[in-house]
Amino acid sequence: MISVEEHSARVREVVGDRPVVRLPLRDCAGLVLAEDVGAGVSLPPFDNSAMDGYAVRAVDVAGASGGTPVSLPVAADIPAGRTDVPPLESGTAHRIMTGAPMPPGADSVVMVEHTDAGTERVLISSPVAAGTHVRRTGEDVTAGATALRAATVLSPAHLGLASAVGLDRLPVFAPPTVLVVSTGTELVLPPEPLRHGQIYESNSVMLVAELAALGCRVETVRSVADDVAAFRAALEPKLPGVDLVLTSGGVSAGAYEVVKDALAGAGVEFGKVAMQPGGPQGCGRWNGVPVVTLPGNPVSVLVSFEVFVRPALLAALGHTRVQRPHVRARLTETLTSPRGKRQFRRGLHTARHGEVTGVVGPQGGPGSHLLASFAQANCLIVLEEDVTEVPEGGMVDVLLL
Repeated sequence: MISVEEHSARVREVVGDRPVVRLPLRDCAGLVLAEDVGAGVSLPPFDNSAMDGYAVRAVDVAGASGGTPVSLPVAADIPAGRTDVPPLESGTAHRIMTGAPMPPGADSVVMVEHTDAGTERVLISSPVAAGTHVRRTGEDVTAGATALRAATVLSPAHLGLASAVGLDRLPVFAPPTVLVVSTGTELVLPPEPLRHGQIYESNSVMLVAELAALGCRVETVRSVADDVAAFRAALEPKLPGVDLVLTSGGVSAGAYEVVKDALAGAGVEFGKVAMQPGGPQGCGRWNGVPVVTLPGNPVSVLVSFEVFVRPALLAALGHTRVQRPHVRARLTETLTSPRGKRQFRRGLHTARHGEVTGVVGPQGGPGSHLLASFAQANCLIVLEEDVTEVPEGGMVDVLLL
């Protein structure tokens, strides 16, 4: 058997790094920025009003009050988007809308709520200081400054900023197209009726969801029979269009291990990893395409994805944080583990008030077929290879999901 770390390194090497592409902003959410991006314009690009109201010279309304309002002629109307803004003459006001350019000569804006909202003459009942309700050029970002830093995971706010500074595309690490393949003659697709000895296929559903959450494009081949010729015929036509093949099932030591039979000696290496669940693993290149093979039991699939595939894909996509958060927690009951294997137990972690670590207990047994317990879990309890038992109240590492 090889260690978890050794197989992690192999999978990372096989997955490789993704190229940098320039994608439209609408396609960049959740992806990682590959380069620093500069602002083409300042934000705001011009002095503008922060309120609906009246652009004035502060000195002209200095004596205004509710009892003695200042009356000024309204010389112009400035809606948002007007480009031919006339200067403001002393002793006058311009009615102005939020976001509209400040007229030359004006130094402040009186909110419409402090006026009678006049259109030819306006009564102003409150003084303002110079600069009140004015958004200054470059107050947010100045032209030429770095607007977004490399390694940023692009959120809607980041994409909005990119558009606001004049960009329609961004350099990002290209999301891969992953072909997900589930194998097993016993697999049936819902809602077809089951016959005795058959089960519903679920691995591809889980893997597609995991991959989509990382921004990958996904294709599927579901329920390939345990026949080498059928396996090759289903996959080979799709290989030119994918960046990674991810299989489940057919990699153990028994008969009818279709993935192993088809790919062993063809560039993919198989072996045992010192872990439970998920011991049988494989990876390599088939016809030049990276391949990662996972076991067939559903819990083994999810654990293997978390331990090996997810970190490798995140690293390939330029993420700097590729591991799930880890905490130490106190066990609510005694756990045992086989010596020489790293055990990943489904668990339920609770952060108690006043405790930094919280407590954790197992969710279901260790069996790799117990998917319902995984659906109820929020973490994996990690018991290292040299640990055979941790008593109730003992401290364990917890991988938060």
